[in-house]
Amino acid sequence: QPGPMKTPEGETVGQHDGLMYYTLGQRSGLNIGGRKGAKQAPWFSLAKDLKNNILYVGQGHDHPWLQSNRCVCSQLHWVSDTPKATSFNASAKVRYRSPDKPCHVTLHDDGTASVVFDSPEWAITPGQSLVLYDNDVCLGGGVIETYDNPLITL
Repeated sequence: QPGPMKTPEGETVGQHDGLMYYTLGQRSGLNIGGRKGAKQAPWFSLAKDLKNNILYVGQGHDHPWLQSNRCVCSQLHWVSDTPKATSFNASAKVRYRSPDKPCHVTLHDDGTASVVFDSPEWAITPGQSLVLYDNDVCLGGGVIETYDNPLITL
């Protein structure tokens, strides 16, 4: 269902075609051209407000709303065997071409895992995969359910 595209400050800058067509960190397809008084940086999809059908957008690849240190994954799948410890250090990837980032993983009894990155990760997106590594060995991964960014209060 179409709806408004707004900046974090609440300014409406366009219309989206339906929230399901956009992913966090997406740059192409927003159809927001140059705006009078706006900086010349490209626009990115920052957050989705499903309840109010609002797509939040902002300028700049390094926008603070695209940075997060934590996520929760479900549908975990292990390549060899389930880890022996319920809490361990690893590295993770949230995008195919992104570099591995050091993190700490905590496995929960409900089958989910909390992943805390040592430094902010860019555009962690619910519904996408997170893959865990021990150096060059793929441990497994899961589907990102939620992410944490204290700047976003929707």
